[in-house]
Amino acid sequence: MYKGLVTKQVAEKLLADVREDYSFWCCDGRIFRNMRDLMVGLASMSTDTFSYHLNHAKNDFSKWVYDVIGDEQLADDLSNSTSQREAARTVNERYSYLVKKSS
Repeated sequence: MYKGLVTKQVAEKLLADVREDYSFWCCDGRIFRNMRDLMVGLASMSTDTFSYHLNHAKNDFSKWVYDVIGDEQLADDLSNSTSQREAARTVNERYSYLVKKSS
């Protein structure tokens, strides 16, 4: 798990594709294999799809980021997101930060 300062190597690991069998299978049929896929998906999915994966009973996005990608900071931030717009912005900001760190 990674939280706090991020090295270039850690950023590259967090941005990398996950193994195919650990992909996020969205209820609308899309498959996310990395943080960029999640970022694009959150920005373009329907409200119903978003609500299926994040509601009062669960937050599939935060859980996947924590358990599979291993980014504790992003998972914590996503767990506090209350809207699709906020979740998309959160992932976008973290992704941009990690891309800069990996350069």
